[in-house]
Amino acid sequence: MIPSSNVPVQLPRRNFVGQIAGYSLGALAVGHTASALGYAANETINVACIGTGGRCRHLMKALVKVPGVKIVGVCDVWDDHLRQGKELADKDAFQVKNFQQVLERKDVDAVLIGTPDHWHVPLTVAACQAGKDVYVEKPLTHDLSEGAAVIDAQNKHKRVVQVGMQQRSMPHIIKAREILKSGALGEIHKVHLTWNRNAPRANKPNLNIDPKTVDWKMFLGNAKEQPFDEYRFRQWRWFWDFGGGIFTDLMVHWIDVVHWLLELDHPEYAVSIGDWYMAEGIWETPDTVQTLLRYPKQNAQIYFEGTFSNARNGSMVEFMGTNGTLYIDRGRYEIHPERNKKLEASEMVLGTGARGADFYDKPDGELVHLANWIECIRSRQKPTAPAEAGVSAAAAAHLANIALRSNQAAKWK
Repeated sequence: MIPSSNVPVQLPRRNFVGQIAGYSLGALAVGHTASALGYAANETINVACIGTGGRCRHLMKALVKVPGVKIVGVCDVWDDHLRQGKELADKDAFQVKNFQQVLERKDVDAVLIGTPDHWHVPLTVAACQAGKDVYVEKPLTHDLSEGAAVIDAQNKHKRVVQVGMQQRSMPHIIKAREILKSGALGEIHKVHLTWNRNAPRANKPNLNIDPKTVDWKMFLGNAKEQPFDEYRFRQWRWFWDFGGGIFTDLMVHWIDVVHWLLELDHPEYAVSIGDWYMAEGIWETPDTVQTLLRYPKQNAQIYFEGTFSNARNGSMVEFMGTNGTLYIDRGRYEIHPERNKKLEASEMVLGTGARGADFYDKPDGELVHLANWIECIRSRQKPTAPAEAGVSAAAAAHLANIALRSNQAAKWK
């Protein structure tokens, strides 16, 4: 448990505000500043990638498979990531360390943002103001106070903003949503989410990063001044200045699915606990957490658990209805009827791995989600995970963290 004397209840405000299960990539039309009617079919959409670390490069490998897209530039504060990002981009792609140089370019139509969390909203807002469409990794916000600004930027500047919550584009989850919406599961009052891993993530090796190769001041952004720390630089998810631990890094994916399927916005209450069983003295955020989120207006309780010391259940969500339970992971859904109920068992299995695996090749969630983004850039329609959805999902994680850090029940204000 985290001592309540160390952290206030309210977190500080920031200064910055192929074909897969019927989804045909070939059906996408093959820019330059989009008109109100979208892009012409023969125009190429030029994308620049900001923050080309491991996660962003994973997305880049999927993005180049989408027809009519060219990665024309890469931007990162570290020379190593800049070089690795350039290897995945167009042969003539530009390389810069300052994101402003990306946003000033007229030959960039859209940006893919894969930076640490504390840069997501400042970069998304700036990109919208510059007339660029945006794909931004989750969690969209790093603080509750940022939500209104990023939604306003998206809507005011009429930009297509897709948050990297790719479950919304996965065909089996879309089908599972239809089943839930039919009412077949009965009333749903309890939902169980997990993201459990058994991995030594808290190792602290000597990385030998030359500080001269990193624009540390740019990396810090709106975070407090602090000396260069190579471990924090590479493992930023587990430090409050840059990330939010397991709740924002992992829970956000499934809480977004819950919000989407049950039409929820944010919890009214949260109680949380956290402990360090593997990362004590290394991580600021706990390596083992649990939270209970209450949505009293919808008569729902949402329970999440996450750890790095045991992989039981892996990554999944279970909607527990009065007629049956809907189990979903990234490769399947399953319907499990309650005893003596007229609900038939069924399933849709796309992934070939074990239940609860973190990732599956089928469906390729990143690919279908990026394809939806590009399709919406062309049509100027709203994507499957717009800023409003990203703010909502992140808000649940922030409330869980407020409860965690204060050692008190947190109430929505």
